[in-house]
Amino acid sequence: MTTDQIILLGLFAGLFAMLIWGRYRYDLVAFSALLLGVVLGVVPYDTAFTGFGHPATIIVALVLVVSAGLVNAGVVQMITRKVVDGGRSLHTHIAIMGGVGAVLSGFINNVAALALLMPVDVQSARKAKRAPGLSLMPLSFATILGGMVTLIGTPPNIIIASIREDQLGQSFAMFDFAPVGAVAAIAGMAFITLIGWRLIPDRAATSDPVDALQETSAFLAELSVPEDSDAVDQRLADLDEAANSADVTILGLIRDGNRRYGSSRSTKLKPEDILVLEARPEALDDFRAALGLAYTDADGRERIEDETDGLSLTEAVVPRDARIADTSAQAVGLHWRQRSVIVGISRQGRRIKSNLRRAKIMAGDILLLLTPADSGPQVIRWLGCLPLAERGLSVTRQKKAWLAIGLFALAVAAATAQLVPLPIGLGAVVVGYVLSGIIPMRDLYDEIEWPVVVLLGSLIPLGAALNSSGGTELLASQLVGLAGDLPAWAILAILMAVTMTLSDVLNNTATAIVAAPVGIEIANRLDAAPDAFLMAVAVGASSAFLTPIGHKNNTLILGPGGYRFSDYWRMGLPLEIIVIAVSVPTIMLVWPL
Repeated sequence: MTTDQIILLGLFAGLFAMLIWGRYRYDLVAFSALLLGVVLGVVPYDTAFTGFGHPATIIVALVLVVSAGLVNAGVVQMITRKVVDGGRSLHTHIAIMGGVGAVLSGFINNVAALALLMPVDVQSARKAKRAPGLSLMPLSFATILGGMVTLIGTPPNIIIASIREDQLGQSFAMFDFAPVGAVAAIAGMAFITLIGWRLIPDRAATSDPVDALQETSAFLAELSVPEDSDAVDQRLADLDEAANSADVTILGLIRDGNRRYGSSRSTKLKPEDILVLEARPEALDDFRAALGLAYTDADGRERIEDETDGLSLTEAVVPRDARIADTSAQAVGLHWRQRSVIVGISRQGRRIKSNLRRAKIMAGDILLLLTPADSGPQVIRWLGCLPLAERGLSVTRQKKAWLAIGLFALAVAAATAQLVPLPIGLGAVVVGYVLSGIIPMRDLYDEIEWPVVVLLGSLIPLGAALNSSGGTELLASQLVGLAGDLPAWAILAILMAVTMTLSDVLNNTATAIVAAPVGIEIANRLDAAPDAFLMAVAVGASSAFLTPIGHKNNTLILGPGGYRFSDYWRMGLPLEIIVIAVSVPTIMLVWPL
């Protein structure tokens, strides 16, 4: 091994270890590894940032914007409202929702597909009086499977196509992944619908974390300020210390029938003012006694009940890259920035009922938010979370649904016919969406998942450096050596299984960047067609079904489904075995070795 190979393999080992640990967000870890590679001299400075302009990075960013445009136009909601019926039997519901999710995932980002269908699935479960955990995991797995079918369905396919173009001179086309991906998706969906959902633990199959959260969360309350109260002449902000000690959140005050939510921090309290609070019963009484406050009279109760019409409870789930992930409501200034508070948190089926303002929020948590009326969606968006309630359609934009579909279909057809490169076609769709008002210009850059862009931009130069140093050839030789005299199809299956295993604990983008060049080198050593091994990597990188950390979709359902880390392998392990069993023969048939 050369010095460069040792340094680069060490860098990737450290990178993978940090990603598995999860203490720091993946974009920061990847960018730090890139900078360290430049400092150590294994990544040339003049190529260090070429990944940010790489076609794979551009395509991923454009796909995210196009996905948002199709959502804004009401395309997805139009489809789901016509096919989803809460009265169907469970296995029929799973088959239909999973089928819709799989098809959507082939043409929009699979994370976006789940984010749109998850509220629909949760609402359907509640209407049918069954636990969301029975159908959310099948839906998540279905959206992952559907992403395998097309070039733009999932980032690993985009990366593998770009690596093929860099090393073999030509990219994969839009539907080159379809034969293998469709067979894997159909077989996987059959298993999920008929058998897989029965393997979900009873705990997740019999409880609704959101219902339990709402039953035990803190509630809205009101206390009046008597003339002899210690709070008289104090500013509202001066009560924070007492409120923190009692675990009470002060939402604002009502004076003379006028509400002052969020804008009354410097207001001095007067007798007969009414404090609007969020608290549990025991905490509320402690706070009342400490400041000499009183429970409101009948007139005061009427006024506060009128004011609560200006607030609403909203449920949201926390993705890994949310603004509030790994921090607290107090740290992000949720109260004073958005005039909102967290009144409950549910984590993997467990409720967190104390110190809500200071509680560290984790990916997969469900938040119960108290927000100003009609501001819930904006607050959720600001936090970087996803709603758990089905959103209504915008009448204006719904009229543009067929325009959105037409522009996208035209771009896909042009790219498939090789009339224009895919990035150009998708770019034209984005411009069309902005000019037609489907995506407001002010929201354009908000639709891009920038941490993914940074991850790709950072890892692509590192992967190129590993390849140019001979590191991928070294890894390929080791894998072929361990395989011994096994036939090529067996090595193909081993490569797929190893890639799956990595994808279960790593970001699937990182897995594809490392595994695809290794697949090409294995093919070269076996004197076999590299496309077959690239397809094996594509299937393996997308098949992250064993853990909630391998794919963002699995993280998103963790809290709403009431799942635990160890629940995923029950359905995920047989599903991965089935995917390997059907994909390897299909690859050999469509992409002969």
